[in-house]
Amino acid sequence: MGPGEIFITDAEIVRKIRRGRSALYAELMRRHYPKIFCLCLSLLKDPSMADDAAQEAFLKSYRSLDKFREDSSFLTWIHRIAANRCLDLIRLKAREKENSLDTMLEISENHSFREVESSLLIESSLINSDLVEKIMSRLPVEYRLILVLREVQGFNYQEISQVLECSLDSVKARLRRARLACGEALRHFKMAGCV
Repeated sequence: MGPGEIFITDAEIVRKIRRGRSALYAELMRRHYPKIFCLCLSLLKDPSMADDAAQEAFLKSYRSLDKFREDSSFLTWIHRIAANRCLDLIRLKAREKENSLDTMLEISENHSFREVESSLLIESSLINSDLVEKIMSRLPVEYRLILVLREVQGFNYQEISQVLECSLDSVKARLRRARLACGEALRHFKMAGCV
């Protein structure tokens, strides 16, 4: 928004887009892309994949704008779409790893198991050494998601409830478990002398 321009809410932009002013969708992307990218990056751990997932989330939300009910904000709705896309990608990656492991095990019939195990250890040692990254990587994806929504994105419980499509009690319980798991992972790294 330039000087002298009137601020338009997300809801007003959505209504105008529905009435044919599709170019206004760029304003929604400008406003919310950084947060969506941050969410995707925290879940996927790969900037390129996170960028793709964020763009796919915006594309899907644009195509589904007629399904958007204004009982939640556009921001919580796009977070839900992005989170679901990331979870789909994580599941796909897990299946690919499983298939890759099966292939490795077939190959290992011709090589010693120690050689295969050694290559896995070398690969895993290349993971980012930053403590926060290490702690987050030890957490299940659903814990990472809720921690990012609350601690990084600053969502309140109601907004998290809408993104995750669960009750407020469930949000509080998940967040409590995620924080406990985070604390446990930190204790593990302290005991290992990484802190």
